[in-house]
Amino acid sequence: MIFKRVGDGRPYPEHELTTARDWAAIAPRQVRLSDLVTTKRTLDLDTLLTEDSTFYGDLFAHVIQYQGVMYLEDGLHRAVRAALQQRMMLHARVYVLDE
Repeated sequence: MIFKRVGDGRPYPEHELTTARDWAAIAPRQVRLSDLVTTKRTLDLDTLLTEDSTFYGDLFAHVIQYQGVMYLEDGLHRAVRAALQQRMMLHARVYVLDE
């Protein structure tokens, strides 16, 4: 199993991180793929296979930690690519959302 669970949607409330600048304020760290719950059930293969898929976006995945669970909000293609390369860790910006 690559991920802890494959989810469909965001079970956490809205947060204030809406721009790349907001996310950039959070230092990236390593997270285990097996600790992540996805918020998307499907992946665009073009995004996965393109060499410059991060050219216009953040280099790091975006993770929301809510009620002790880590949700992969953005960067599913990065996570799958890491798994295909047999890496168990992913560099991500993790935002802890306390309600």
